[in-house]
Amino acid sequence: QVQLVESGGDLVQPGGSLRLSCAASGFNISKYGMSWSRQAPGKGLEWVSGILPAGSSYSSDSAKGRFTISRDNAKNTLYLQMNSLKPEDTALYFCVRGWGASSSLMGQGTQVTVSS
Repeated sequence: QVQLVESGGDLVQPGGSLRLSCAASGFNISKYGMSWSRQAPGKGLEWVSGILPAGSSYSSDSAKGRFTISRDNAKNTLYLQMNSLKPEDTALYFCVRGWGASSSLMGQGTQVTVSS
């Protein structure tokens, strides 16, 4: 079965860190660009960070310097390390195969809440 399953979301205090994981099955993530997007309450989907098959990574201005995307091809798993979390990072985070117009598969999401 082709699917993406996110985990690692939690309630964390401002300034804290979390690592999100995305386990892929049914396809090899090393052959695809992969990304993370998020949706805050009452807002649209926002692209956060992406990584190409060759390993180049890109992040939105809001994530740059705080979030790091990576993948473990042996585990077929994508990660998002999030540091210095802010209340405005509160959102449902989705793992995506591709990004933008090339998006072809999305997981069910994992909730990140940043609050004191």
